[in-house]
Amino acid sequence: MTTDQPAAARAGLPFLKGHGTLNDFVILPDDDAAVDLDADLVRALCDRRAGIGADGVLRIATGGALVARGVLDVLPDGVGAADWFMDYRNADGSIAEMCGNGVRVFAHALVATGRTPAGRIPVGTRSGPRPAEVLSLTDDDAVVRVDMGRPGLLGVSTAEFGGRSFAGVAVDMGNPHLACVVPGLDAAALAALPVHETPLFDTDFFPEGVNVEVATPLEAGRVSMRVHERGAGETQSCGTGIVATAVAALADAGRDSGEVTVVVPGGEVEVNLTGEDSALTGPSRLVAEGTFYR
Repeated sequence: MTTDQPAAARAGLPFLKGHGTLNDFVILPDDDAAVDLDADLVRALCDRRAGIGADGVLRIATGGALVARGVLDVLPDGVGAADWFMDYRNADGSIAEMCGNGVRVFAHALVATGRTPAGRIPVGTRSGPRPAEVLSLTDDDAVVRVDMGRPGLLGVSTAEFGGRSFAGVAVDMGNPHLACVVPGLDAAALAALPVHETPLFDTDFFPEGVNVEVATPLEAGRVSMRVHERGAGETQSCGTGIVATAVAALADAGRDSGEVTVVVPGGEVEVNLTGEDSALTGPSRLVAEGTFYR
């Protein structure tokens, strides 16, 4: 890039870019929450032609700084002022409560930037604490396990893609999901479904919108899944949706606990469900760093 302006006048935003099973994020190190991260800036960062391109933005800041700047009114229970807080925004600029793949990438970025050592890391989210553990770290790749909390079963509902209705289990993972396990569906038929289209759903049941997953039945401990995320469209992976799908697939098989490998277009992630809690284990990769000029 060339410019006649002096470097000081071109000060931009330092960023990292990373993904968890191709669910990709712009990561903004902003410890003191000094950046005005409004919806326009988020959309500009996530624009895949005019910006960096991503499914969402992860701001790195402390919980106390976000409260002091008025980004958060109060910290969620269990999150301390000194804890690193994942201030997550969807690609359309809307605020999201939680992102499982995002926590993996966020924890990886904390270690890679020297903010915390590898190991177990307290991570704050709008849904409360989501502790993460960096299990392995090699250059720009990591494997991270996230404690995802207890899934909340909300009932049953339906969603529609391309004129076809799918029944599913509504699951609260700190954000709302409708996980639809379709009898007889295989991976090839799943790939042909119009999950990229905006789904129709019961707005009375999901007044804040919903992430919709369509999945194959559990077979030999594995399911395949696609997801349409509110605020982002179809993504290659969704961590909270992966856990919700594991819950629905086990329930469809008459179980409430176990280990499930969930195959998404971006790769594979492991879910462990105890009946009380859930954990998500999968890869994180940091692919770029630079400066974004507004």
